[in-house]
Amino acid sequence: MILQTTLSLAAAAGIINLWLAIRTGRIRYIAKVPHGDGGNALLLQRMRAQANFVENTPFVLILIAAIEMTGKGGTWLALVGSVYMLARVSHAFGMDKPEANPPRAIGFMVTALTLLGLSTIAVLIALGRF
Repeated sequence: MILQTTLSLAAAAGIINLWLAIRTGRIRYIAKVPHGDGGNALLLQRMRAQANFVENTPFVLILIAAIEMTGKGGTWLALVGSVYMLARVSHAFGMDKPEANPPRAIGFMVTALTLLGLSTIAVLIALGRF
């Protein structure tokens, strides 16, 4: 069984994570900070954006793969995963600002709703109610 949705979203996640690392590395190079954040606020914000992505995305991908393996996926699952990936990019741009802002809030809310929604669907599938 080829998990096309999972494979596509995992590829997107890999590219986004690389982009986040490059953004962080660029600030690290400019600020000449080889380790840690060196007290540089933007570097810390970019490091946290990447770490937050890495903290949440594996759970989303695992849930997507599990749902897809049950045969209950489909276009809706690909759309949910795509919206999640776009929201993570939004969150990263929002993290560049020290104050609360819509891109960061949208990224967080979509992440939370995606995790909650996919977790709920996984439980419903396990109970035979989806």
